[in-house]
Amino acid sequence: MAESESGTIVNSWNEWDPLKHVIVGVATDCHIPPPEPALDAKVPEDSDMRGQWGKRPQDTIDRGNELLDNFADLLRKRGIRVDRPTPVDFSKPVTTPDFHTDSQFGCMPPRDVLLTVGNEMLEATMSYRCRWFEYLCYRPLLQLYFEEDPNFRHEAAPKPRLTDSDYRADYLSEKIGVQQRLKWAEEKFFVTTEEEPLFDAADVLRFGRDLVVQHGFTTNLKGIEWLRRHFTDHRVHAVNFPGDPYPIHIDATFTPIRPGLILNNPQRRLPEAQRTMFEKNGWEIVDAAQPSHNSPPPLCYSSTWLSMNVLVLDPKTVCVEKSEVWQAEQLDKLGQEVIPVDLRDAYAFGGGLHCCTADVYREGTLEDYFPNQ
Repeated sequence: MAESESGTIVNSWNEWDPLKHVIVGVATDCHIPPPEPALDAKVPEDSDMRGQWGKRPQDTIDRGNELLDNFADLLRKRGIRVDRPTPVDFSKPVTTPDFHTDSQFGCMPPRDVLLTVGNEMLEATMSYRCRWFEYLCYRPLLQLYFEEDPNFRHEAAPKPRLTDSDYRADYLSEKIGVQQRLKWAEEKFFVTTEEEPLFDAADVLRFGRDLVVQHGFTTNLKGIEWLRRHFTDHRVHAVNFPGDPYPIHIDATFTPIRPGLILNNPQRRLPEAQRTMFEKNGWEIVDAAQPSHNSPPPLCYSSTWLSMNVLVLDPKTVCVEKSEVWQAEQLDKLGQEVIPVDLRDAYAFGGGLHCCTADVYREGTLEDYFPNQ
């Protein structure tokens, strides 16, 4: 099945088949949101964002958009169709019968919100109050796909209430300390409770018939169970990474490159008990190269391990942030063609090359990469 020049076909089963159509986010009007339970737990205690909120400096927004536009152009030159979201006014508050927050976030990382599985695009619940309405930025595109592709399924997971019952008060202290956070992560004691299903799309990796989902700050066990009941033709596997004191989103921790090969963050190794599925089916899990930077950019939520947040264009080709020379060198030695992309100055708006994209169409069909289970 090939996508036509004018129309849309939604189809993507994994993270590595040849990419032909993608959404790339924008930095326009991005805000640092006000304090809220899920967000506060994520922000490191020594972060320069503690106590700050409001619209990000316009010069940084302009620079972020310049880099994202250049990335979109690079993909287009390789024959990939690129669509962009329509930002809403992120300065507006979010008010529901259950909560109020004074501003929103942005729409640079579509991977957080949209999960494409086959011909379906699913809007995630999201677990931050400031991101409640973020799906609106993608609705014009999803409406277009619905009109152009008669087989496209547009789904939305049930919106959570996000009351205080969804969050553990233990995480509200600013002085928890990394050691306590690591202990809690090992015990699977996260800021999100099991009050209702919660998941971000960026906690899900697609391996054909199998979906691998991280249990952490942004996705709870009820969220994973919801995905299991929703994708009834798939096997859904919960994973966790005890070495991560801020476990949000799997794509700076566990990164499939091609069938049989995965990069794993050496500080957040997949536990032995959870490696069985991969080992039984001949998959190699290798430690990712060290990041090239000792700290994230200014006003950035993410860790230095965005170095391994790469975008695979096909099983032999991968985009890597251009300053992450050690990650590029490792992938080159592993037999990949590496395309350097300047994106570091856009990290602060929501992540790296994988985060700022969402698949619409990859060539290929549904396959079983783990027949021995």
